[in-house]
Amino acid sequence: MESIWLLNRLQLVAEKVANKARTAAVAFLTTNLALLLFSSDSFAQAAAQPAPPAWTQMVPLILMVAVAYIVMIRPQQKREKARQSFVSALKRGDEVVTATGLLGRVEGLTEQVVTLEIADGVRVKVLRSTVASSVQSMTQSAATNAGASSGGKT
Repeated sequence: MESIWLLNRLQLVAEKVANKARTAAVAFLTTNLALLLFSSDSFAQAAAQPAPPAWTQMVPLILMVAVAYIVMIRPQQKREKARQSFVSALKRGDEVVTATGLLGRVEGLTEQVVTLEIADGVRVKVLRSTVASSVQSMTQSAATNAGASSGGKT
């Protein structure tokens, strides 16, 4: 009998603890909900800082464009201008290399077409725009690259 009484007493204590825990949880949630609802404006106002000027956000983009122009675009424009002046100065007898790798001697010129002799009696017509460089400049650059790769040893 005494064990039944002890068991009932433990159940009552457990129910009281559970009720107190529920009450505490509800009170905690209610308090936090009230804080979130009523004080969110004050948190947002305290956290809000003035935005930096728009031009400061554009500075990195402007710097990237400037570096790209200096490093990539400007040298390419210089190379293209030099190639255009070379192509416009072509004359009969010049030895040239086309963009496709054909080596030949200039035998005839028009505004758009260059006639190259690539072997004895073999003539090929190509567009002026496909002429890449002269054979002399190709052999000079090849010799320079070979000297640089061998470390200056001959």
